[in-house]
Amino acid sequence: MDKVLSFHQGSLPLLISMPHAGLRLTPAVKGGLVAQAQGLPDTDWHIPRLYDFARELGASIVAAEYSRFVIDLNRPEDDKPLYAGATTGLYPATLFEGEPLFKEGQVPSAAERATYLEQIWRPYHDTLRNELQRLREQFGYALLWDAHSIRSHIPHLFDGTLPDFNLGTFNGASCDPQLAERLQGVCTGFAHYSHVLNGRFKGGHITRHYGDPANNIHAVQLELAQRTYMEEREPFAYDEQLAQNTRQVLRKLLETIMAWGLERYGR
Repeated sequence: MDKVLSFHQGSLPLLISMPHAGLRLTPAVKGGLVAQAQGLPDTDWHIPRLYDFARELGASIVAAEYSRFVIDLNRPEDDKPLYAGATTGLYPATLFEGEPLFKEGQVPSAAERATYLEQIWRPYHDTLRNELQRLREQFGYALLWDAHSIRSHIPHLFDGTLPDFNLGTFNGASCDPQLAERLQGVCTGFAHYSHVLNGRFKGGHITRHYGDPANNIHAVQLELAQRTYMEEREPFAYDEQLAQNTRQVLRKLLETIMAWGLERYGR
C-alpha cells in the first residue's frame, strides 16, 4: 500500500481522529463499485479542512487516506455490529441508503480484504494507540476526539432529521460525565444549532475501544450534520460561510475539552 494515513503530532494532550475522511480506493474496490457509489457519497467530507485550526491549538491529528468503502476504520476487526438496526460493517456491503455497494460478482476477495486489514486498518489503530500512550505518559492523561460527519437525512439509518451536533460517549462509558456535561453546555450556548448526547450516534469502535476514563483516557465522538458546513448532495461542495460559523462551535468544543483536562489533571 502507498500512504494510508496522515499524522501530525501536537504539543497538548488532545488527539483528533478522522477515520472516514479518506478518498483513495484500491483497484479492486474502484472497479467493483456501483455507479451511484463512484462519487463516494458516504464520505465524511472536508473534515480535515473543517478542523484545520486544530493544529494551532496544539492537537495531534490522524486522518485516513483510504475511503471507508475499502475498509471502515471505525469498526472492530472482528466486525461485530455496533448498533441495533441498519448499519455498515468493517467491509461495507451497502450504501447508507441500503443499496448494494458493489456490482454483482465484483466484491473484493477475502485475500484482498485481509490485506486492507493489515495494511490500512492496523496502521491507523497502531497510530491511535501509540499516540494516546505517548500523551498519557507525558501528561498523565489523554483526550481523544473522533471527528465525523454525515448527511442529516438518511431514512435507512435513522428516522427524521439528525440534530446538528451529535455527541457520543458510549452512554457515559468513554469519558468522565462532567466532561460530557461541559460539552453539552457549549452546544447549548449556540442556540441556533441543535444537539444531542448519545442519540442515534453513541460513538463507534474508536470511541468505545479507546475511551478508558478509569485509566485517564477520555474519548468523545462528534457526528456533525453535513448541512452545517457543506452541500449534502453531489458535488458535496464546502460552504465557507456555513463552515465559518460551525468552526466557531468546534473550536469552543475543543478548547473546552482541553480546559477541562487542565482543570482535572493540572497539566
